[in-house]
Amino acid sequence: MSEGNEKVLHVIGGGLAGSEAAWQAAEAGVRVILHEMRPVRMTDAHNTDALAELVCSNSFRSDDAENNAVGLLHEEMRCAGSLIMAAADAHRLPAGGALAVDREGFSAEVTRRLSEHPNIEVVREEITGLPPKDWEHVIIATGPLTSDALAEAIRELTGEESLSFFDAIAPIVYADSIDMSVCWKQSRYDKGGADYINCPLTREQYERFVRELLAAEKVEFHEWEKNTPYFDGCLPIEVMAERGPDTLRHGPMKPVGLTDPRTGRRPYAVVQLRQDNALGTLYNMVGFQTKLKYGEQKRIFCMIPGLENAEFARLGGLHRNTFLNSPKLLDDQLRLKADPRLRFAGQMTGVEGYVESAACGLIAGRAAAAEILARHSGSFSRHSGESRNLAPHAHEPAERDPGLRRGDEVGFTPPPPTTAHGALIHHITGGHLSDSAMKTFQPMNINFGLFPPVEAPTRDEQGRRLKGKERTRARRRALTRRALADFDQWLKQQG
Repeated sequence: MSEGNEKVLHVIGGGLAGSEAAWQAAEAGVRVILHEMRPVRMTDAHNTDALAELVCSNSFRSDDAENNAVGLLHEEMRCAGSLIMAAADAHRLPAGGALAVDREGFSAEVTRRLSEHPNIEVVREEITGLPPKDWEHVIIATGPLTSDALAEAIRELTGEESLSFFDAIAPIVYADSIDMSVCWKQSRYDKGGADYINCPLTREQYERFVRELLAAEKVEFHEWEKNTPYFDGCLPIEVMAERGPDTLRHGPMKPVGLTDPRTGRRPYAVVQLRQDNALGTLYNMVGFQTKLKYGEQKRIFCMIPGLENAEFARLGGLHRNTFLNSPKLLDDQLRLKADPRLRFAGQMTGVEGYVESAACGLIAGRAAAAEILARHSGSFSRHSGESRNLAPHAHEPAERDPGLRRGDEVGFTPPPPTTAHGALIHHITGGHLSDSAMKTFQPMNINFGLFPPVEAPTRDEQGRRLKGKERTRARRRALTRRALADFDQWLKQQG
């Protein structure tokens, strides 16, 4: 694909954010070149050259759009024709109320759809420095494993030291090596199907497990890594154990909502495993990301009842995650203030999680497309295939989008902060952060704490005052209803 007189959007990075950004822009009628360095250069965490490869969990977390902020983000993305959500829905696995996917099928679907799109060219190459000056429109979505050369170039341009933290990977166990005479299948509170395998621990077994975990050999940090902070949403299991003897029982090993059928009682602690592929042959140890040495992982995890003879398809690992001080460096359209031709998307901006990264890519792709079409085109095509269902696309010219204007007028307005997308972008671009908070900016998952307050019912239909969890649920439902209505209105305004 040659640029010629046609303006091209260059997307650097073929992960979740870059894939979604490329899709959104291409669907708007913009020509896209997607640069992905794998397999020319691999990373410590990736195993394939597939686009949108999932390197950690295979879960997109809760799919409850009424009571959970990430579920709400799922639904907004579906409404916006997200490729990532369409592929996830097409390759989902049983996981209770969560959206888990067959990781290979998911990545293959994304790779195929992007490779076949007439407006997208996928180029396998590493971008080793700042993009050339003649690339007028660029989205950098290189994720947590940005190459050293590109990261250094960004640091030199911004004058900022990139912040970084460690992101750990959980082990995967072969299903047929799990002792189901000890373990049982059940989702917490029986929500959804019996989608998790549960390994019960007595108090004695739990306390011994914690002792061994604390004493085990860990991977040594390099000198330059020693002051790198962890992200609290993805702490290694042994780091959680260091915070107190009961920390794990109130975290990934909490037994609430589960009943051991052998005893009829709730176990003292439990390890949950979640299906990791469509065949049901692999299970992920939920919340067991770790930096233990491989030999120690096998020894200690095989102490867990039901996993005594476990065989591991993948052991846990650790990689560094690098991100920008986005509130200081980016504007509300994710453009770099020091060089507005460059946009950033995904974990580089300080969002945390698969869905959040893809949602950030969705906004960056739409914003870049709006700017390109407003500045350089008198008309454009929008491809409005039903992405959610992965239906064939109709690539005929469409009428000009009224939300995209020509000349110097603003062609794109970010979603309002009452929506999940808007709340996330508002947070990472400093919409409600103080000067001191900007200096200590840390990655963030989507959560209801990022949304502006909303008026919610204080009484039920019978007039009884709502208290505790009932009141919380009522507030969340009010937030989600407002968000979906406002997001729908925003989509209509954007065309």
